[in-house]
Amino acid sequence: MAFWSTPSSLPLLGLLSIILFLRPASVVTSPSGIRHGIIRKPSSSDPPFHPFREAPAYRNGDDCGSSPADRIHVVMTLDANYLRGTMAALLSILQHSTCPENIDFHFLWSYLEPNIFSSIKSTFPFLRFKLYRFDSNRVRGKISKSIRQALDQPLNYARIYLGDILPADVRRVIYLDSDLVMVDDIAKLWGVALGGKVLAAPEYCHANFSKYFTSAFWSNPGFARTFDGRRRPCYFNTGVMVVDVEKWRQGGYTKKVEEWMAVQKKMRIYQLGSLPPFLLVLAGNIQPIDHRWNQHGLGGDNLEGKCRDLHPGPISLLHWSGKGKPWLRLDSRRPCAVDNLWAPYDLYRSSPVSSLEE
Repeated sequence: MAFWSTPSSLPLLGLLSIILFLRPASVVTSPSGIRHGIIRKPSSSDPPFHPFREAPAYRNGDDCGSSPADRIHVVMTLDANYLRGTMAALLSILQHSTCPENIDFHFLWSYLEPNIFSSIKSTFPFLRFKLYRFDSNRVRGKISKSIRQALDQPLNYARIYLGDILPADVRRVIYLDSDLVMVDDIAKLWGVALGGKVLAAPEYCHANFSKYFTSAFWSNPGFARTFDGRRRPCYFNTGVMVVDVEKWRQGGYTKKVEEWMAVQKKMRIYQLGSLPPFLLVLAGNIQPIDHRWNQHGLGGDNLEGKCRDLHPGPISLLHWSGKGKPWLRLDSRRPCAVDNLWAPYDLYRSSPVSSLEE
């Protein structure tokens, strides 16, 4: 666990550079002064190149169990655009875990990109993981355009289908986004009590819950009664969740979320991507957990991605939700102050930090 006071923010200027995972990108400067990454695809004569440094082999402590009951299941998605973030997240989880060899990672992917898989194997040779294909056709006709294109990618909706994708013997998982780092033992998050609920996550009841839905939603008497019978509905972030997958399956929650996505296709009831239908189905009916498990919003808002400060208090997980991503801001040489907390976990060989270390 870490504890930080609020640092000052630094301004974010210019377009952020594009990161290439296949091999280091050449960086050029346009007449406007904006830095761009140029994709250089390897030729057949090029020697094998691994864009990430190999991580240390993390081993279990003496008190770690070895039975199936001691396994911790973590689900993440694999996307070339976020692979650098995924690598940093994996390193942070393993580094802070008392029993890293007890963690089973489940990766969801929608496009066959062998270089991603080989990068994981070469960077984490001792990692226990399985790969699952998510058929993007399941949601392609159900996704409505949101305020940011990244939110409309089919893989962003894969978390809705965990009950269908994962094997039946996986009954409980921690779902994590790729733009975060763990600074505490993940076993503590795994051990939270769900209190009979299907899902546990930090709740943020100070947020204006009504803003997540349009006037068309609130002006419809039937829709406005959606949250009747629940305790106060509050915003929660779907990038960090402990999910009872068995209860999710039994409760038919995938279908419930899909039903709201179908409503959205007919009439505009929200502006964001996969978050609002989760809120419609579950807000006010989840198990709230300590805010330390999702210090979110470090990527700024969904439009400009401006720098934000940390909230004072104990922190177990830092989450760059929002438009701004730390690896892009660091490469632009104009990072936010909080991005320097992500940098020590960056394994990318061409990053400003790793180039100084090697």
